[in-house]
Amino acid sequence: MTLSRVNVALSVLLAAMLLAAWAIRVDPQTPNWEFLPDMQYSPAPEALGSSGSFPDGRAWQPSPAETIAREQMPLHYAATAADAIRAGEELVSPIAKDDAKARAAGAAVYRVNCAMCHGPQGHGDGPSTKRGVPPPPSFITGKSVQMKDGQLMHVLTYGQGGMAPFGTQLTIGERWQAIAYVRELQAQGAAAAQPAAAPAVTEPTNVSPAAPSERDKP
Repeated sequence: MTLSRVNVALSVLLAAMLLAAWAIRVDPQTPNWEFLPDMQYSPAPEALGSSGSFPDGRAWQPSPAETIAREQMPLHYAATAADAIRAGEELVSPIAKDDAKARAAGAAVYRVNCAMCHGPQGHGDGPSTKRGVPPPPSFITGKSVQMKDGQLMHVLTYGQGGMAPFGTQLTIGERWQAIAYVRELQAQGAAAAQPAAAPAVTEPTNVSPAAPSERDKP
């Protein structure tokens, strides 16, 4: 096949493609062709609606017994002061003291959920206390310094006094991260409260001994 015949064949092919593109031109105002539309329009009932798929006729079925939501592991303690003490003896934080990544995540959890009352540094001076909310005890000098991690987990889960429970808002992992960050704030507060060390006194050097007086001479 000569070069001219190749050019003619390509020109005919190009013309056919242009003609086909014009014939099947897409109108953005009309929907595309649908293939197997039943898979797109499934008969999904409303969550609070009715459904003939279950004996009770409800679409929203209760969870099976002993079902645990993802990342919502329960704590088997009652919301009492005695169980708070027991949680302090039994629960141990899974976060290592040198886990900087977990503390950084806890800082984000603290900033969103705790700082409005407890303040950015844990002194109990958050912005909500300027608008009528009673200030909470300081994390730095209050009794939380003496609490064990498990007791703080109990308080964060079930609440205490004027503090609301956060067991449904935060996962267990997020609560442990927040506690790790609170421990960091307490360590920073304790370091800031230490008195500054007095400068060391050094003996003068390269000082010539005093000449003996007349009394000291033999």
